[in-house]
Amino acid sequence: MKYNAVDTNPLSMYVMQHLWNRIVKIVPLWIAPNLLTFSGFLLLLINYFVLCFYDWDYTASGSELIPNWVWWFAAFSTFSAYALDSIDGKHARRTQSSSPLGELFDHGLDSWATSLFTLSWFSVCVSPVDSPGFSEHKMFLLLSIILLNFMLSHWEKYNTGVLFLPWGYDLSQVMLVGGYLLTAIVGVEIWHKPLVFGYYAPSVTLALVIACSIFLSLPQTMYNIYTAYQKKTLKKDSLYEALLPLVSPTLLFSLLTIWVTLSPCDILIKQPRLFLFMVGVAFSSVACRVIICQMSNTRSESFHSLLFPLALVVFAAVTGLLGKLEESAFMAFTALLTLAHVHYGVCVGRQLSQHLNIYIFSMKKRAQE
Repeated sequence: MKYNAVDTNPLSMYVMQHLWNRIVKIVPLWIAPNLLTFSGFLLLLINYFVLCFYDWDYTASGSELIPNWVWWFAAFSTFSAYALDSIDGKHARRTQSSSPLGELFDHGLDSWATSLFTLSWFSVCVSPVDSPGFSEHKMFLLLSIILLNFMLSHWEKYNTGVLFLPWGYDLSQVMLVGGYLLTAIVGVEIWHKPLVFGYYAPSVTLALVIACSIFLSLPQTMYNIYTAYQKKTLKKDSLYEALLPLVSPTLLFSLLTIWVTLSPCDILIKQPRLFLFMVGVAFSSVACRVIICQMSNTRSESFHSLLFPLALVVFAAVTGLLGKLEESAFMAFTALLTLAHVHYGVCVGRQLSQHLNIYIFSMKKRAQE
């Protein structure tokens, strides 16, 4: 299926695209586009692990436990990942190497990177004790809203065949880079002081994300789907088929919310970093299936297989069956989920590579068997 995307964001059209067109010319022609995509993801992962080392439980902000070079590196890695994600498609067209593998690789890694961007930024926004900032529950809420917005874009493409790039992406990336630079120059204390009218940055951030989701992202998505319906270009001919990709994400976040709310050991409070990481991996696992369906124009599955073990763990945890083993069970589930997701990505990548007769990270063609 041919990749079809529309970008109407003024920031992207009038500023960033001109920058990316200049940068892509520097990239050697022998470099595979997927290598650019994966390099950007690796930088995000390294940045996330660095912050994990210095701020595992989101308590180091404002206590000078995080060295200043970490914020400089965060700005560099975030901008580099943003740039590489923006030029990989241009480089693919430039080298005439565009493929469904590249599209899946790009969007699949984006579904995971979205949570990494957010979880890394939390280390800046979490304020010291007794100061306004992101609590663990606010972090869970904000991450859930951001991830559901990502799903909304691909659900839109599932129904219309067109990926309408969200306006918030470019703006959020520029603000993240600017925020890290400001933190490196001025210090993290700037985020712990009230802004206008006594409101703090974390509260303003959460309000803006919720407002943009309700008044911008959702209406825009519904309008685009309605327009496709009017033009009779919708890919699905029934409401049930149209809504099918939203079933698994809805169940996923419902189960996670139940766990967060009813956990006997307050698992989110006890393991905020690991729990939020698990949320990101679980979402990416669900999102990748939807992305594959919308790329191949096939029917979305009703229930992702991940939901069954998750439901069992949540049920055993909130009913007290796990008792003191809840935290251990959670860690085991997170490890197995991460390994399963990585394994799935590797297998799908290999299968597509063999089917299309190309290498994932090389411009060379596979030898005919």
